[in-house]
Amino acid sequence: MKNIPILLILLSFVACQPEAERADAYGNFEADPTIIGAEANGRLLYLNVEEGEPLAAGRLVGLIDTTQLHLQKLQIKATIAALAAKTRSPLPEIEVLREQTRSLEREKARVEALLADKAATPKQLDDIQAQIDVVAKQIESARQRVNDANRGILSEADPLYAQLAVLDEQMRKCYIYNPIGGTVLTKMAKGNEMAHFGTALYRIASLDTVTLRAYFSGNQLSNIQLGQEVEVLIDQPGEAPMRSYRGTIEWIASEAEFTPKTIQTREERVNLVYAAKVDVPNTDGMLKIGMPGEVWLASKPIVSSHE
Repeated sequence: MKNIPILLILLSFVACQPEAERADAYGNFEADPTIIGAEANGRLLYLNVEEGEPLAAGRLVGLIDTTQLHLQKLQIKATIAALAAKTRSPLPEIEVLREQTRSLEREKARVEALLADKAATPKQLDDIQAQIDVVAKQIESARQRVNDANRGILSEADPLYAQLAVLDEQMRKCYIYNPIGGTVLTKMAKGNEMAHFGTALYRIASLDTVTLRAYFSGNQLSNIQLGQEVEVLIDQPGEAPMRSYRGTIEWIASEAEFTPKTIQTREERVNLVYAAKVDVPNTDGMLKIGMPGEVWLASKPIVSSHE
């Protein structure tokens, strides 16, 4: 019974202590992921990505089987070669006509010699020249006729060349190149699985800057604004002080919502709050997706600073 007064004194002392300072908002870190999907159909020969692995933009990470596309290309090339074999040259026909021209030229020279001796008439010379002119037109006609025929045959190859271009593009899309630099968050496919256009292969996000989605009460809205710098704190192992980062408010919700279940007690979860996104440079790589964080609108002398 002698200890009762001492106990009452201790209880009254604790009750008089100021309530521990609390953060202005709580939330979890998130990132804006990009889902990388297949751009071709076929068996996925390999996909060299692992969750948590950093990937550089432009790196070849996978391949979809191109066998069928390659066979289609060979078939089209064979068809084009067959069309080329159907074309013909006008030279044989033209060579016969040229031989006729040479014979007529010799006859013309003989008539010109007879005409000089007055042993032939000008009409004979004119008749031979007319024959030479006719053969010349036949040569040009033969050349044009064969060229037109060949053009018609070769024009059938134009759609085939277009199909080759399409197949080349489809084969290019079978090679999976990582489009953006970042860290693989989730691997959704693996080698030997069938892939179709749009099949999700993996999720990737840049973690150079992460976003803390925090929640503020309605009466705090007047204290926050877009572009405002705030202090963001995360827990450290053991008894070490909380780690501090500088963040910038980039988005504030226009409508209230109930506090998410991950936030504090049930009583706080039924309160209406406003979500905000705080961009935080992940300079040391310590910030991870899903990690909890706190937002302090004013500096508090309880943390170890990290810039």
